[in-house]
Amino acid sequence: MLSFENDYSRAAHPAVLDAVVRANEHLYSGYGTDELTGQAKAKIREACGTPDADVWFLVGGTQANQVVIDTITPAYAGVVTISSGHPNVHEAGAIEFAGHKVLALPHHNGKMDASELDEFCRTFYADANHEHMVFPGSVYVSQSTEYGTIYSKAELEAIAEVAHRYDMPLFVDGARLGYALTATGGDMTLEDLARIADVFYIGGTKVGALFGEAVVFTKHNTPKHFVTRIKQHGALLAKGFVLGAQFDALFTDGLYFAIARNANKAADRIREALKAKGYTLTFDAPTNQIFVTLDRPTIERLEQHIRLGFMEKADDTHTVMRICTSWATTADEVDRLIALL
Repeated sequence: MLSFENDYSRAAHPAVLDAVVRANEHLYSGYGTDELTGQAKAKIREACGTPDADVWFLVGGTQANQVVIDTITPAYAGVVTISSGHPNVHEAGAIEFAGHKVLALPHHNGKMDASELDEFCRTFYADANHEHMVFPGSVYVSQSTEYGTIYSKAELEAIAEVAHRYDMPLFVDGARLGYALTATGGDMTLEDLARIADVFYIGGTKVGALFGEAVVFTKHNTPKHFVTRIKQHGALLAKGFVLGAQFDALFTDGLYFAIARNANKAADRIREALKAKGYTLTFDAPTNQIFVTLDRPTIERLEQHIRLGFMEKADDTHTVMRICTSWATTADEVDRLIALL
């Protein structure tokens, strides 16, 4: 059975596993205060072109989203995202559980529109009763999006400009950041993202790590007592060196970007095959997530041999399914999938 269900079923890249094994031979101080974690942070700062950025390691994406949104958003405010955004759909109410309402705008192929964000904020402040309402307090987007699409540099700059005009920090979820930054046609670099966003994270769980995300604050804006806030959320890992070891490996010799590029190349081949065979691609997405609209007989035929991901119903007879490649997808697996289409 071929598996194209997600990009986190494989445990980790061999270099990451080797790094953890080597770390096991030494004793390190706890909670990310060790020299291995410090080394990983330095490599990330260099890759971001921000030598004074603050870098923090958390275990997973929901942790990262909840901790960051809760600490950057005023207690009286909510976070503005889009209807398909992860905090609005797939966080099990974690953001609301921490005390912040999710304020959802419409999405456009998984992306936020800066003019709609501006209109939302203008309308809010024009209401004479806005002191009785939930303020827009921060902005969340993901790169790449839930639908595998990516923001251009200009699009993200426009969103940041609106957010800052209304005194809101821009937070970019980078669970699949490696795939976004290496996608064909993308014009954004990690240095661009560090310049535009107030805080973002570099996803490891879905890009070659056993687990882990690197949260980066880029503008001397780390919330006060951030370690304490992380621990209040139950998100502080005592064996922080395990996270440090993984990101040290991922950011050695460009490994993070090389393995992400492998996933995108595999996805590009599959997309071309789908088009050639007459399938309907749901979104024009250049990353490792491919969305295809299928009827029930086709889904049943393919799922005899391939694990696919369910996304959403398209209509009464069609469903949007996801084909997801990963850093570990091989050419042979792609060949076998294409033969089954």
